[in-house]
This record gives sequence, C-alpha cells and structure tokens, in this order.
Amino acid sequence: MSARTMTVQVTEVENLTPDVFGVTLEGRAEVMSHAPGQYLELALDESTWVPFSIASATRGDGRLELHVQHWPERSNSAQLRELLREANQLTVRLPGGDCVLDHASSRPLLLIAAGTGFAQMKAIVEAALEQNPDRRIDLWWAAYEHRELYLEPLASRWARTCPGFTFHAVTEQPLNEPLAAGDRLYHHRGRIDEVLEQADLAPSECDVYLSGSPGMVYATLDVLKGKDIDADRVFSDVFSYAPRD
Repeated sequence: MSARTMTVQVTEVENLTPDVFGVTLEGRAEVMSHAPGQYLELALDESTWVPFSIASATRGDGRLELHVQHWPERSNSAQLRELLREANQLTVRLPGGDCVLDHASSRPLLLIAAGTGFAQMKAIVEAALEQNPDRRIDLWWAAYEHRELYLEPLASRWARTCPGFTFHAVTEQPLNEPLAAGDRLYHHRGRIDEVLEQADLAPSECDVYLSGSPGMVYATLDVLKGKDIDADRVFSDVFSYAPRD
C-alpha cells in the first residue's frame, strides 16, 4: 500500500493527560485506509514531517486517531500543539511502516509498549479482537509513573471483557491508586526490561510487537532473546529507523 499525501480535517483534540492529547482526523474513507500498526506523517511546514502511530484500526468511516506526546522543551512539539489546536485542516502522508498485524497468523500476541507506544498497540488490539475476540493477547504497557498510562481504563476493560486478553501495567514509581480489579489485570514495579526478565514468558510461541524508544526496544529484545524468542516473529518500527549494528 503506497503512501498518499492528502488534506484531512481535525475533528477533535482531547487532553488525555496534561502531556498527552488525543487527536481525531477525518478524510475520505478510501484514502484513510491503513494496516493496524502503521503510522502517518504530519506536515509541520513545507520541509518538516513528524511521524505518529495511528491509534485506531481502519473503521471504514475515514476517521483515525493519534496520541500525541507534548514535550514543552522541544520547539517543534510546541509548534505541533498549536497547529493541532488552531488548524481545521492538516496535511498528512499515509500509510507508512511494516510493523503491522499479520492477519494470517493465529499465534498468541505479546505486545510490549512504553508511553505513547501504546497507540500502535491499540490499533493492533482492535483489529485482532475484531478478527477473533478470543485470541490470546498479553499487553505490557510501561511508563515512569501511573498517570502516564493515559488509557488505562480502556486496557482494563479489554482484560475484563475479552477472555484471552491480559493487561500488565508496568511503572517505575508506585501506583497512586489501585488498578481496576480483575483476574487478568496486573501491576509490576520497575523498568520494563527488568520486569520482563523476571516474568514467566514463552515468547517463542507468540507474535511479538515492540513499540517505544530504540533503547527500550533493544533492551526488551535482549531479555526476550534469553527466553528463546522466535526472531522471525518479532516486529518493531525501531528495526527500520534505528537498526542496531
């Protein structure tokens, strides 16, 4: 699916936390289609394009969702925030990326994300559950502190309502309030790679998707290699834009 450049409408901007906001874009349905896990690039100006994971599976209505992290110290982040709040239309290019859900596979999914890397996993989960509501899916979502798990209620609802879904919240700081109660809801304290090192995992049985910074992805990958990961069934955009020697 080749990338297309188009003008889209900004239909909603929602504060998910003080530092993360959700953005809904709308365009013609036939040109907004994408595979779950892909990203788009948004034009800040004529020469600057910023990539964002698409946080929703294709719905057929021309609408898609982004989760945008605001970094006050970065000038282009402030520029982007103002653009999203003030512009009714944006120029975007999509789709991009090869880290997508393999619809031909029925293997369990092991999804590991940090921060707004959850956006990519959200699209994958939506598509996987649409295809098979009983599929085994383990989502590990890591953040420094609890409030950064900005859509924790959604992940908890998946765990409560989908029999094959388990949600692992991972924070380096203590929780400021308990997680929602449920048999498939867990909290772990520590850095994601260190937590996974101690976890009882069988990654060789799974399709593994990783989303986060290159440092986080490769530290996690090293842990999973020690647990006999199937290298042919692990996927991340980091492998393309920040390959490790």
